Amino acid sequence: MTSDKLTNMHDAIANHVHDGDTVAIEGFTACICFAAAHEIIRQGRRDLTLCRMTPDLIYDQMIAAGCARKMIFSYLGNPGVGSLHCVRRAVEKGIPNTIKLEEYSHFGTVGRYLAGAYRLPFFPLRSYLGSDLPKVNPRIRFVESPYGDGSIAVVPPLNPDVAIVHAQRADLAGNTQLWGLLGVQKEAAFAASHVIVVVEEIVDEAVIRADPNRTIIPGLVVDAVVHEPYGTHPSYVQGYYDRDNEFYLRWDKISRDEAATQAWLDEWVYGVQDRAEYVAKMGQETWERLAPGEAMAGSVNYGKYT
Repeated sequence: MTSDKLTNMHDAIANHVHDGDTVAIEGFTACICFAAAHEIIRQGRRDLTLCRMTPDLIYDQMIAAGCARKMIFSYLGNPGVGSLHCVRRAVEKGIPNTIKLEEYSHFGTVGRYLAGAYRLPFFPLRSYLGSDLPKVNPRIRFVESPYGDGSIAVVPPLNPDVAIVHAQRADLAGNTQLWGLLGVQKEAAFAASHVIVVVEEIVDEAVIRADPNRTIIPGLVVDAVVHEPYGTHPSYVQGYYDRDNEFYLRWDKISRDEAATQAWLDEWVYGVQDRAEYVAKMGQETWERLAPGEAMAGSVNYGKYT
């Protein structure tokens, strides 16, 4: 019998995200789970280490809410717009509190997740030769290759306490299917101690079995499954809704001012009970504007077992 891991967002966060935890909310441009971040804010989590390849608006908001003490990352900014002003205030002025930064290249962060997923002591990569990053990050180190071909950089494993991944669909057991622009969701999930999967749709196991190559996270590593439509807004989910570029531009203006930022959090995070209320508050015109249209993929023949 299939194990039923379905729960709501409140309980998933309450059970698996604790003060002081290392938390990875992954998704590369697409499938960034703002719904989970907002629930973490609402539940008042503190002293988190936030890991992410591209900590854009999602971690800007969490840092503005005082959730974090440290960030491990490989790119920092409001993509296509400019700075993350809440992060800058925290780093430069200690508002609302000071945070520490641990920076890598994208490949360095991927390497950390891979080492964590494979339970390796480190991950080697050549791309730090000539880089200044090792000068500011002592966790990037150099070792001699055992094969006699010189010095090579290594990064340590990254094993979050919890990884949160948003995807198109999953079954009740947590077998999770994702398509479109992929990031390091699979690596983060396998590296983490606990995994929360958030999806646009819950589907029958037969749907998963009919298209197995889309399953990037197996249910055996998943602790909780949350059904949360529109859970990534203002990010996007391929085939379900588009990226809300207007919001990214608005956030640049909002986040420049501390009072305006806190007012936005009061209205859109603390001021709503859950994601469903956020979706209703955004209004149907928002979701009509972000409707993705159709570009259907073709079917394949996997053959029949005999």
